[in-house]
Amino acid sequence: MATVMQKIKDIEDEMARTQKNKATAHHLGLLKAKLAKLRRELLTPSSKGGGGAGEGFDVTKSGDSRVGLVGFPSVGKSTLLNKLTGTFSEVASYEFTTLTCIPGVITYRGAKLQLLDLPGIIEGAKDGKGRGRQ
Repeated sequence: MATVMQKIKDIEDEMARTQKNKATAHHLGLLKAKLAKLRRELLTPSSKGGGGAGEGFDVTKSGDSRVGLVGFPSVGKSTLLNKLTGTFSEVASYEFTTLTCIPGVITYRGAKLQLLDLPGIIEGAKDGKGRGRQ
């Protein structure tokens, strides 16, 4: 398998060989997008693991579908995620233990499903009740 640097060089070579006109504009645009993606990957290498890492609610999509676990605080969303996916989501006896989105992946009938453990939702959260503003 070619390295990222080799892929970048191959795309740059193809762009240099390609004529620049109205008929090839779409192809060149696709090559530029691939090149940008590879350069971004060079700067921040992707982690190879369970559900994609991210900070806060910015979670990398993984698998065929995404399912968010939504509900009131302390109803077992984190426990369910831990049992189904083997991922660690902190569980405690107080409300709002989960403050950010925690991803996990399960396989069901050949399809990979990404489960997202979301913080508890309560009435009045939009007004700052509980940890609503966060």
